[in-house]
Amino acid sequence: MRFDHPAVPVAIAAMLIDSIGFGIVLPVLPALIVELGRVDLADATRIGGYLLAIYAVTHFFAGPVIGSLSDRYGRRRVLLISLCCFGIDYAFMAFAPSLGWLFAGRAIAGIAGATYGPANAVIADVTPPEQRGRMFGLLGAAFGGGFILGPAIGGLLGDLGPRAPFVAAAALAFANAALILAVMPETLVPENRRPFDWRRANPVGAFVPLFHAGGAAALLIGALLWQIAHMVYPSTWTFYVSIALGWDSKAIGWSLAASGLSMMLAQVFLIGPTIKRFGEDRTVLIGLTAGVIVFALYAFAQQGWQLYALIAAGAVTGVVGPSINAILSTRVDAANQGALQGGLASLSSVAAIVGPLAMTQALAFGAERGHAGGAFLLASLLCAVTFAVFLLGVVRRRAVLA
Repeated sequence: MRFDHPAVPVAIAAMLIDSIGFGIVLPVLPALIVELGRVDLADATRIGGYLLAIYAVTHFFAGPVIGSLSDRYGRRRVLLISLCCFGIDYAFMAFAPSLGWLFAGRAIAGIAGATYGPANAVIADVTPPEQRGRMFGLLGAAFGGGFILGPAIGGLLGDLGPRAPFVAAAALAFANAALILAVMPETLVPENRRPFDWRRANPVGAFVPLFHAGGAAALLIGALLWQIAHMVYPSTWTFYVSIALGWDSKAIGWSLAASGLSMMLAQVFLIGPTIKRFGEDRTVLIGLTAGVIVFALYAFAQQGWQLYALIAAGAVTGVVGPSINAILSTRVDAANQGALQGGLASLSSVAAIVGPLAMTQALAFGAERGHAGGAFLLASLLCAVTFAVFLLGVVRRRAVLA
């Protein structure tokens, strides 16, 4: 494939390496928390939720700041600093003597973890408008591909001990920074830079465009509830399969890779044809129905093959988010589309704070009482509530149009 600017393949490679580094540590995180905290898996689940939440909170406040800094000082410099900080974070976690070090590392990662934004900005800087969709798609594919490779590699490295994948992730982050330093040119020309302004870096201001999406209250509530429900995967999966089935890091890694592959295939082959066949409204309802059923079945699965079957079936839920996004995009004018997407990203950040706390507490509560499926039952319930809220919004919207 030919690229019109040398920065584009470097940005795509950086996103691939970065997502591999993130996914590589997931299979061994429960074992490391148990080792450092001297706790059982139920308590380790709660601690894992707190670690995810501290990352999400710091990322929520730091993300707009990092984006504004890249507009002021350029993409290359910000990407370099962010990736070096990620390397420090993984090194913290690799050699952590206590749980406090893990929390410090996650806070560092949250502050510096806005690599996806500057990478998107690199493509926007140098790619003609008619080609940006394809390039953004490649960037998303690189992120998804890394999340397939990372857990598989992490599961294999887990045989060397729970700290080995963190060492590998640190090395990848620093190698990523070295790649950018060596071959990536700056893409933001001086005349397009703007002074840093704290008002633009205010994360609360990103929600404002959501209030201008006419009659979209039900959609926005539904989007938030759905995102909280969907956090059951990243926040509890490694703990859930460890408690319910006693899986080791290798088994966890392969299951995460299968989940990433399943969702990526759904993004490529399922979303477009489903929306074309049924329309956005019905597609959302189909995806939410699948979520209610699949999440409930996860709660009572007892064998590995059942989980893999549910991973495949659960890919249907991947149609919900893009369909809601498509519906919301029709509620604002063309000049506010970018701001709307920024507001939705902030909504996702709120879900990334609330979701892990709720889901890990539900899993730990159930595990202490002999049932590890509590988090998935909560996710199923949230999907059912989202279905009702969204259906009510559809009925009201069609009544107004009639």
